[in-house]
Amino acid sequence: MLKTFRIGGIHPPENKLSAGKKITPLAPPEQVIIPLSQHIGAPAAAVVKKGDPVRVGSLVGKANGFVSANIHSSVSGKVSKIDDALDASGYRRPAIFIDVEGDEWEESIDRTETFVREKAVTAEQIIQRITEAGIVGLGGATFPTQVKLTPPPGSKAEILIINAAECEPYLTADHTLMLEKGEEVLTGTSLLMKAIHVTKAVIGIENNKKDAISHLQRLAANYKGIEVMALKTQYPQGGEKQLIDSIIRRQVKSGALPISVGAVVQNVGTAFAVYEAVMKNKPLIERIVTVTGKAVTNASNFRVRIGTPIQKLIDAAGGLPEGTGKIIGGGPMMGKALISTDVPVAKGSSGVLILSEEEARRKPMMDCIRCAKCVNVCPMGINPTTLMTATEFTNWELAEKNHITDCIECGSCTYTCPANRPLLDYIRLGKGKVMGIIRSRKA
Repeated sequence: MLKTFRIGGIHPPENKLSAGKKITPLAPPEQVIIPLSQHIGAPAAAVVKKGDPVRVGSLVGKANGFVSANIHSSVSGKVSKIDDALDASGYRRPAIFIDVEGDEWEESIDRTETFVREKAVTAEQIIQRITEAGIVGLGGATFPTQVKLTPPPGSKAEILIINAAECEPYLTADHTLMLEKGEEVLTGTSLLMKAIHVTKAVIGIENNKKDAISHLQRLAANYKGIEVMALKTQYPQGGEKQLIDSIIRRQVKSGALPISVGAVVQNVGTAFAVYEAVMKNKPLIERIVTVTGKAVTNASNFRVRIGTPIQKLIDAAGGLPEGTGKIIGGGPMMGKALISTDVPVAKGSSGVLILSEEEARRKPMMDCIRCAKCVNVCPMGINPTTLMTATEFTNWELAEKNHITDCIECGSCTYTCPANRPLLDYIRLGKGKVMGIIRSRKA
């Protein structure tokens, strides 16, 4: 029997429309907008100014704290300005605007397609290179990778888990990456194992990607300590705590980190980025992004430079379909609606989903009928309807008491609610408020 997590979960229609589509490189745009905050933690501090020339791979933003990440130019050209720009959150934040001129790369970057399997590097050198390259979690959370690789005192990693579930409907960027860059993913996994001093790694893949499972299993036979595990197709299988439960049958307690059960979890895209950073000296300047939707002419998986406007991806996929109702950054479950197609691709941009007006239209909200479906499907074992009520009435004490900060924002509750209640919308609002209260209390 295929393994899965033990609490909650759903199985929405998969709609993997771009599965089987090879990675298509997208040419750099005329201008990129590179946000200085593309990660959890403190925004990077700009180290360039208006008029400065840059190359592909030049450092343009320096990590500004322990939980922060370097930012690099994804193009060559000249800095036109440093100003606020819209990002995927809908807020205006500091960004570096670069006018593109040619495509000159930093000479230290190995641009060849030659696969590099071995390199004499220590664990410390691996972490240092990851830090310098600005690698963050590419599954969406964008947590700086070097921080995850340096557990707090008293904690010790026992196993590395590579999240290759890609449980979000529609998205296929990770699936395609595994098929086309399997050796690089496995080498990146080996480097991560070495960095945290473990001898075992498991790559967890949902069973709806049988070709990727068989491909990586065949390749992994030549990599010591790496197992490729097929998992039940069940959303949100790619949730960090759910994946740990599925693979090693350990549950992370409320408020605790995965390292508390001996696990370090990294996304499969992050493993590939680590390979490029360590073996090719390439910073995180591009990523794979799925552009999809039932009305999209050419649903695709693009390799895109960071900072490219979303509109360029939509154009490459055949343009915006007539009758579009909403454009989502990410997938339909955890993604958020974009307010403009000028929003740039960032390190955490996994997909662009285009929904028709009919698909995007919300049904009228009705009164809660106390059916408890939302409770049954919640993978964190919390009560979504109680948390929505607490947020509605600004009862932050009740919200905190009922573990609102444990919510992983997977959207299973909203998806399953027969009364069409926007449970996740309210919980996100309340979670942000309660986390702010907790920070103030600690300060």
